[in-house]
Amino acid sequence: MKPLFFLLLFSLSLIASTLHLSASSNPARLNPLIATDSASSEISNFIFNALVKYDSTGQKVIGDLAQSYKRVSPTVIEFKLRRGVMWSDGKPFSAADVVFTYDLIISPKVTSPYATDFRVVKEVRAIDPYTVRVTYTKPYFKALEIWMMGIVPRHILQNEKDIMGSSFNTHPIGTGPYILKKLEFSKQIELGANPHYFEHRPKIESIIFHVISDSMTRFLMLKNGEIDIDGLEPMQAQRQLDKTFHQRFKQLELPSHSYTYLGFNLRLKKFQDPRVREALSLAIDRQELVDILFLNHGSVSTGPFLPGSKGFNTAIKAPKRDLIRAKALLKSAGYDSKKPLCFEIATSNSNPIRPYAAEILQRQLLGVGVKVSLKVMEWQAFLNTVVMPKKFETVLLGWGLSLTPDPYMIWHSDSDVVGGFNMIGYHSKKTDRLIEEMENSTEPGKIAALQRDIFASIVQDNPYLFLVVPNDIHVYNRQIKGIKPTINGIWEDYIDWEKGAK
Repeated sequence: MKPLFFLLLFSLSLIASTLHLSASSNPARLNPLIATDSASSEISNFIFNALVKYDSTGQKVIGDLAQSYKRVSPTVIEFKLRRGVMWSDGKPFSAADVVFTYDLIISPKVTSPYATDFRVVKEVRAIDPYTVRVTYTKPYFKALEIWMMGIVPRHILQNEKDIMGSSFNTHPIGTGPYILKKLEFSKQIELGANPHYFEHRPKIESIIFHVISDSMTRFLMLKNGEIDIDGLEPMQAQRQLDKTFHQRFKQLELPSHSYTYLGFNLRLKKFQDPRVREALSLAIDRQELVDILFLNHGSVSTGPFLPGSKGFNTAIKAPKRDLIRAKALLKSAGYDSKKPLCFEIATSNSNPIRPYAAEILQRQLLGVGVKVSLKVMEWQAFLNTVVMPKKFETVLLGWGLSLTPDPYMIWHSDSDVVGGFNMIGYHSKKTDRLIEEMENSTEPGKIAALQRDIFASIVQDNPYLFLVVPNDIHVYNRQIKGIKPTINGIWEDYIDWEKGAK
């Protein structure tokens, strides 16, 4: 009986050492260079490492795959790499992988939105197997932060002719704390602890992502204890949980690093008229969105940068709803009850709140005679047939906010390219000039001042209707020990988390 008892104990310990998470959609590509959807990005972060990362305060850049770094000159940075780091297939990591990753990002083989980050890089050179020297064409405000994307293995991909369609994207080899063990689309994705991870083997043995597109099913699994960490919708947090749930789960609420927006396709004539965009902005009651959709678990968004960051412009206030002026602007643009402005809002049901947000916007805009139709789609179909090919009139989406925003990626005219994030087609000579001036600076005070000017310039143009900054309502199983919330979220030092009995 004794061997059987210990076998049972071992089996129970493995169950306790599994972290159960959810994903609302299948990952498109588990390759950090082309992982643009949320599921791919989230899972890739467990599998790959970057050269550098933010510390727990979000104020300082520290080493990850790089042991250290130094600025040789205003246009040169040298990275000293960690020794002894291994890829998950046992091959050694070296400077050659960093050079290869850079070459891949800028090559025509890859359509990567991160390519624009490297536009001011002149050369990436391996000085020796553990030293990488990066030379920039000019001083660059984000010279370190661009190296926060994952590094990929040269020995696996160097002879790959089709990176976008490579089997690597579903069978990734990384240096991260976890290794992909199983990928079952629309079912489960399993990660196992990397026994050779350079910091140490994660204390939680495995992570299982349950791919569940239906938000109600995800919520029921959470309530049943089948998921350990998840986010709650405000209605769920306030009205759909009982005492028993809170005995098993802790709740933590933080402002999200994101905003919800309605983006116009500025290639269409109807949205090129600034009077139309201003009218639509004045027709919307943003606070009502916060109150109804988020039950006050959020705030009104006033612009494109993270509230509380140095580039956030506190002088810019959200427009108050003004139906009289909105109607007058529409009238001057040629729209009235006989010739109403009509357009479609396209969004995805991967975020359960967005379809309801679209319905509220539809009702609010009807107040000024604007007729809106709605298109709600599954995420991958939405991404592949609407967003990426830019086949939309307007899109209701969210955008993540960085501690170091790079407005070039979304707001510069040059980013209106295939695979770029300026998908709405925003072009402004003034905004372009401010962005370029900011990027050429390395003085923090000047950078922050220019960011505030960029903020004001974008808001004045109304290329988006900035709507809401939702709060993140996190809940996590009380069996998980070691969670330390920071400005970066709840995932700080997750390799030291433990999961066991209460």
